[in-house]
Amino acid sequence: MTTKFSPSIELLSPAGDWECALAAIENGADAVYFGLDCGFNARHRAKNFGLQDLPALCQMLRRRGVRGYATLNTLVFPSEMDSMVDVVHQIAASGLDAVLVQDFGVARLVHELCPELEIHASTQMSLTSAETISVARELGLSRVVLARELSVKEVSKIASATDMPLEVFIHGALCVAYSGQCLTSESLGGRSANRGQCAQACRLPYELICDGEDRELGEVQYLLSPQDLAGYASIPDLIQAGVASLKIEGRLKTPEYVANITRHYRDAIDEALKTGVVTVGEEAKREMELSFSRGFSPGWLEGNNHKRLVKGLDSAKHGILLGTVTEINQARQQIRVVLAAPVALGDGLAVQSFEATQGGRIYEILDERGCDCREATTGTTVWITFGREDIDWSVVKIDDSIYKNDDPQLNRRLRQSFDVSDPVQRQALNLSVVARVGEPLRLTGKVANGGSVSIETSEILSLARKRPATMELLREKLGRLGGTPFELNELEADLQGAPMIPMAMLNQCRRDLVEALLSQCDRGPKRDLHLEKARSLLKPIIEQESQSDVLLTVLCRSLAQVEAVCATDVDVVYADFHDIRQYAEVVEIARRHDKRIGLASVRIQKPGEMGLLKVIARHQPDLMLARNLAAMQFCRSEAVPFVADFSLNVANHRSAEWIKELGATRVTASYDLNRPQLLELLDSLPPAWMELVIHQYMPMFHMEHCVYCAVMSPGTNKTNCGRPCDHHVVQLRDRVGAEHPLVADVACRNTLFNATAQSGAEMVSDLVQLRVAACRIELLNENPSQVQSTISIYRDLLAGRVSGRDVWRRLQADNRIGVTRGTLETRRNPLAIL
Repeated sequence: MTTKFSPSIELLSPAGDWECALAAIENGADAVYFGLDCGFNARHRAKNFGLQDLPALCQMLRRRGVRGYATLNTLVFPSEMDSMVDVVHQIAASGLDAVLVQDFGVARLVHELCPELEIHASTQMSLTSAETISVARELGLSRVVLARELSVKEVSKIASATDMPLEVFIHGALCVAYSGQCLTSESLGGRSANRGQCAQACRLPYELICDGEDRELGEVQYLLSPQDLAGYASIPDLIQAGVASLKIEGRLKTPEYVANITRHYRDAIDEALKTGVVTVGEEAKREMELSFSRGFSPGWLEGNNHKRLVKGLDSAKHGILLGTVTEINQARQQIRVVLAAPVALGDGLAVQSFEATQGGRIYEILDERGCDCREATTGTTVWITFGREDIDWSVVKIDDSIYKNDDPQLNRRLRQSFDVSDPVQRQALNLSVVARVGEPLRLTGKVANGGSVSIETSEILSLARKRPATMELLREKLGRLGGTPFELNELEADLQGAPMIPMAMLNQCRRDLVEALLSQCDRGPKRDLHLEKARSLLKPIIEQESQSDVLLTVLCRSLAQVEAVCATDVDVVYADFHDIRQYAEVVEIARRHDKRIGLASVRIQKPGEMGLLKVIARHQPDLMLARNLAAMQFCRSEAVPFVADFSLNVANHRSAEWIKELGATRVTASYDLNRPQLLELLDSLPPAWMELVIHQYMPMFHMEHCVYCAVMSPGTNKTNCGRPCDHHVVQLRDRVGAEHPLVADVACRNTLFNATAQSGAEMVSDLVQLRVAACRIELLNENPSQVQSTISIYRDLLAGRVSGRDVWRRLQADNRIGVTRGTLETRRNPLAIL
């Protein structure tokens, strides 16, 4: 049995179901996070818990001294806010400790309904700096889950600049795109990652096209599939930085995975707290990799190393490398291998060939003398026999890699760690005893989570004639807590006058104390719930309508496009350039043509990058296209007008209202909204607040990972890559042959754009009728002639001279690969991406 003390840093484990929750608790988690099956969580495919499970789940967690957090970390549409109120009400009433939230409007709703319920900003909120956190804390946040893309040094800088408790991912799968900023599943198949339905397009193979020619990369195909994060080596530094919580990813994983990873990180944290270092042996690493691994890396915690992060050879779980094929005996279904790790009969193996990965269980192990073995150790040479028809031997070659991906013995041991009748992990119970002759016996018990109860006997203690009460006696009798979630830790006793305490009295007091503690745990915290205040946020926002014409705005990505756009009658020109040194010339061109000019900020702002905003402001644009909260705050403080862009993920009226209150001139709707959802949003707020993108190439992946550096440079990051992005035009070809443009921004972050332009032409008449503030065209690689043609037809559309159907047909004819309605279709095929 292990007594769980309150550590100075929280270990937070995933709980996709009841068994996973138990696995986390019994292996040392301080807190668990989970989703609800009513939706609103970013792991739609997990089993999740029902709202009806909350009372029992919260009771179990409180009894075990473990905190619980529910994930409400998706975007929410106006029509769903009513259901969200009911969900939050039940969560708050259950006594759960916190909710994780992505949506600004949902955060406002939670805080209005129950100010005492902690709000943790999900990593989906894209908070990556102290500046972004300082703005978001106005929502009533209690904690921020930082983006996975931050290094320990960057986390330390953030921690030193804010008093907001910070949570950091320490282990698990890595998304190649910034959480909350991936639009690939939505763009290609209508499965929004911001709605919990990621299709994992990053795990698919891609081919590299450089300057119009295919670039041969050998076996490297999975250009966007990162290895898994294993950040145990960074634990001492994260503790030193003052991080509040270390988080294990894995709500879709098995309870054995949860048990395995939680136990190893519990040990690592305890060692770091005690000694200041972490030592993880080879056996521990193998065990963790066997539960799930695409290969381990420190992720971004040690800074950017693009070659280490994405090796590109595979994207699936493969376990631990066992060795390579040195000889094949096809007749006996055997391969010969020098073992790099132990194996046993029944273990699962995979043989990774260039053509395919296949495998099966070990049917037989023979040593070099041909003798049967039940198991074999590292360094030995063995023949491994597979079952008949498990392997297609025609594709297996000498030097193919062999992986061990399942260990039944390990799985049995892991299951035994949580499939128990009595608690293994127990709350430390501190007892205070007052035993005085002539007075009742008094006991006070306190547990680490702050719970405290006191009891006293109805009988008066008498003077002992032979055996007065002693500390040893009290510890022995009161420490009999087997079968309870408590274990005696500290014991204080005030013994006066040599009292005699009957054993029956002492045993009854212990039972009464435990029952009182459990009863206190079961009651949970008392909270004030304000349902009517929360429901008031459901009402549409109504303002006096303006009668101004709908503006036409155009975003450019080259000087030639700026020149071409400024020669037209557009109302506002935006520039979003890789090389921001060209912004001086952009502004000069716009001034020469008497055009209002807006300069775009980067989508992600990390520590030390405020200088990029100062550079933009130095050019004195008419406005800024603000793509993160830090840019908005900067504009507010410098009195620079700004339009809030799509990357702020506004999907409902209360999110839009908050952005407007922060000073936005206009608000761009999230790209996660389809046509009916956009119209629903416009019905819930003044349309004059909104600027909607009606033509664009969807920015699918927005990544800290740089593909240019990973496969086109001998370097490892922007300090030594040689900047191939400055000299080459690159596309990534997917499995259906679409060639998606890859672009780097000034901060060396990559965006992969959809190869096909998306047009909302058929809904523009609705937007004009509703009087939205502006409609935007976003260019990518168009030449000046294409630019002017595109603007001309959309200007005619806004003026009512052509129909949306006419524009659609014209664009289909003019574009080499046509256009798509994309996210603006009313109905999508969510399996298209697969």
